[in-house]
Amino acid sequence: MNVQAHEQLKSAIWEIANRLRGPYRPPQYRLVMLPMVVLRRLDCVVEERKDYVLDEYEKLKAQNYDSDTLVKLLGRAADPERKQALYNISPFTFDKLLGDPDNIAPNLVAYINGFSPIARSIFEQFGFTEQIEKLDSSNRLFTIVKEMATLDLHPDRIDSLQMGYLFEHLVMRFNEQANEEAGDHFTPREVIRLMANLVYTGEQDVYTPGIYRTIYDPACGTGGMLSESEKFIYAQNEDANLALFGQEYNPESWAICCADMLIKDEETSNIVLGDTLGDGKTKDGFEGEQFHYMLANPPFGVEWKDQKSGVEREHKTNGFNGRFGAGLPPINDGSLLFLQHMISKMHAAPNDGGEGSRIAVVFNGSPLFSGDAGSGPSNIRRWIIENDWLDAIVALPDQLFYNTGIYTYIWLVSNRKPEERRGQVQLIDGTRFSQRMKKSLNNKRHEIGDGQINDLTRIYGRYQDGETADVVIGGETENRVVSRIFKNHEFGFLKVTVERPLRMNFEATPERIARLDDQTAFANLAQSKKRKDKDAAAKEIAAGEALQADIRALLAGLEAKGRYMDRAAFEHDLKQAAQQPDVKLAAPLKKAIFNALGERDPDAEICYDGKGRPEPDSELRDTENIPLPDNTTLPLPMGFGPDKPNDELVAAFRDDIDAYMAREVLPHVPDAWVDYGKTKVGYEIPINRHFYVYKPPREVKAIEADITALEGEIADLLKELAT
Repeated sequence: MNVQAHEQLKSAIWEIANRLRGPYRPPQYRLVMLPMVVLRRLDCVVEERKDYVLDEYEKLKAQNYDSDTLVKLLGRAADPERKQALYNISPFTFDKLLGDPDNIAPNLVAYINGFSPIARSIFEQFGFTEQIEKLDSSNRLFTIVKEMATLDLHPDRIDSLQMGYLFEHLVMRFNEQANEEAGDHFTPREVIRLMANLVYTGEQDVYTPGIYRTIYDPACGTGGMLSESEKFIYAQNEDANLALFGQEYNPESWAICCADMLIKDEETSNIVLGDTLGDGKTKDGFEGEQFHYMLANPPFGVEWKDQKSGVEREHKTNGFNGRFGAGLPPINDGSLLFLQHMISKMHAAPNDGGEGSRIAVVFNGSPLFSGDAGSGPSNIRRWIIENDWLDAIVALPDQLFYNTGIYTYIWLVSNRKPEERRGQVQLIDGTRFSQRMKKSLNNKRHEIGDGQINDLTRIYGRYQDGETADVVIGGETENRVVSRIFKNHEFGFLKVTVERPLRMNFEATPERIARLDDQTAFANLAQSKKRKDKDAAAKEIAAGEALQADIRALLAGLEAKGRYMDRAAFEHDLKQAAQQPDVKLAAPLKKAIFNALGERDPDAEICYDGKGRPEPDSELRDTENIPLPDNTTLPLPMGFGPDKPNDELVAAFRDDIDAYMAREVLPHVPDAWVDYGKTKVGYEIPINRHFYVYKPPREVKAIEADITALEGEIADLLKELAT
C-alpha cells in the first residue's frame, strides 16, 4: 500500500468518525472507531470462507461435539493452515448487516458473538456492546456500518505494519482531542526499527534456519515492537521459528494487539492483559519464564503508586531472588523497575550453561543519573554495570515522540556480550541523526530515516572509540565524535564525606542569653504534662520558671568573663557556676546553653567530644566524588555504605581516598578529615558530558554588528510603513 493510499485511508476513517459528532464528543470517538476498525478487518479475513464454515457448522452441530472440539474443527474449516481458530458462524457479514437496517443493532451483536472465542474476547475488552446500543438509539449505527463496509482492510492489502501505523494515527488523533498522551500507547516506528537493528546486530544464531527464538515486550501496547522484530528477523531468515510474548495493562491496546496476533496466526494467549509490575489485581503474566530477546518502551516519568505495596514487598522479601533486588527508583518514575523486571527474565548466561538474552529499552534521561550514591537508581545502575550487562546506550534526537519533545535513550543490555565488548560500555551520540518532518505530529517534529538507522547500526557494530561522523549543527556541517567506549568502572565513584571541625566562641551577653527561649529543652522547663491535676501542674510550671530564672542569673554572672574562644574553658566555668543546690544542668539543658550562647568562629579553638575527638561541624560538611581507580575489580560488595558498613571494602579504597584528600582537599583545608563509615559507591552515566564540545562565545564586535544590521532593517521597514 503506497503512502498516498494510506493517507486516503486515514482520512476516510476520520471522516467516518466525524459522523459520531453529537452523541459522542471527539475524545470519545475511539470508543466506537477502534473496535469498528478491528471488526471490519476481521470481517475481511473471514468473509472469503464464510459460506463454507456455515455449511460445516450445520453438519457439526448435529454430532454433539464438546465446545473445544467444535472450535478446533471450525477453525480447520475456516483455514486448515492456521493454529489459531478464526471464524464466524453467524449468518452476517458487513454487507449482509446492511440488508436489514431495522435490526442492525441485534444483528451486529449476533455477528460479534458468532466469532470464535478468541475474537469475542477482544471485543469484550473494548466494551463495544454498550456502544452499539448508544449508536442505534442515536441513529448512527447503520451509517457507520455502511461507511466501514466500503473499506478494504484485508491483510493482503494492508499488512500488520501498515495497520499499526493506522492505529497509531487514530489513537494519536483521539488522544489529541482529549489532551492525553499518545506516548502511553505508541513508539514511533522508526525508533522500533532502530531498536530491532541494534538488538539483532551480531546475532548470527537468529539467522539459522529453523532456529527457535522468543521475543518479549512487558509493555507491549498494540504490539508494534513485537511485529517489527518479527518482520526484521523474517526478512533475514524466513525459516526462523519465532514466538511473541507481551503484557499490556490498557484493555484497548491489548485488544488491538491480540487482533493483530490473531490475524497473523500468532498465539494470542501469549499476550497477557494486566499490569506487569503488579497492582494488587494483576501480576507478572510470565512469572518464572525467560526470553531470548526483549524490547520495550515502558512508561517513563510515570508514578508507580498503585504498584508500590507489591513492589516494595517483593523487594524486601525476595531481594535478588525476585525482580527488584537491586533497588527501587523514586515513586514518580518506574522505568527502572521495568528494566529490572526484564533482566530477571534473561536466560542464563553462556558461561553459566545458558543461551543468554539481549534487551533493548527506551528511557528518558532520568535513569542515566538520577539519585545520589547509595540510592535506589544509583544502585540499580551499579548492579547492571558491575555485572557487565550494560552493552551500549544510544542518545536519540529530541522531538521524536508524539507526546514529548525530550531527548530519549536506547539502552542495550545483555548477559552474553561478545569478547571484545566485555568489561566495557559503548556510548553513541545519535542526537543529530534525524531529519525534520514535513508536517509535525503533536510534539513529533523529527524522524530517523532509513539511512540514519543504518548509520547508527554501523556505528554500534564497528565498536570504535572516538569514531566521528559529519553531522549538521545549526545549519552547518561539523565532524563530531559519535562513539565513545568506557570501561565499566569509569562510571562508578566513591562518595566520600569530608568533615571539618566545629569551632565556636561563647559569650554570656544579654542578647545571647535571650536566645535560650528558642531552645526546646529550656522552654519545656516552664511546661507541665499533668493536665488533669491543675494544682500539681501549676507547681511544676512554677518550679520550672524558677529554674529558668536561676539559669539566666548564673549565665549573667559569666558576662564579665568576656568572650570564650575555647568551648572547654566555657564549659568549665559553666560547671563551676552551676554548683548551686537548685540548679541541675542535664545534658539537654547544657546543649541548649551551648546553642544559645555559642557562635561559629573560624578563629576559635576546635570543639572536642567526650572521647577527645574533633567534633564535626555540620554546616561545613561536604562530599567529594572520587572516581573508582583503574585497578578496581568488579563487582564490588553491594553492602557498602552506612546502613551496611563494609570494613574490607573501606580498607581496599582507603589509600586511594587518602591520596585524593592529600592532593585535592588538604592543601585548601588542612583540618579536614574523612568519615570513612559514610562512604558510598555511586554510579551515573553522564552521556551528554562525554560528547560536549565547547564553543567560545562570539566576539562582542560581531554581535554588535549583527544588532546594528537588524536595527537598520527594522528602520527601513518602518519607513516603508510610513510611506
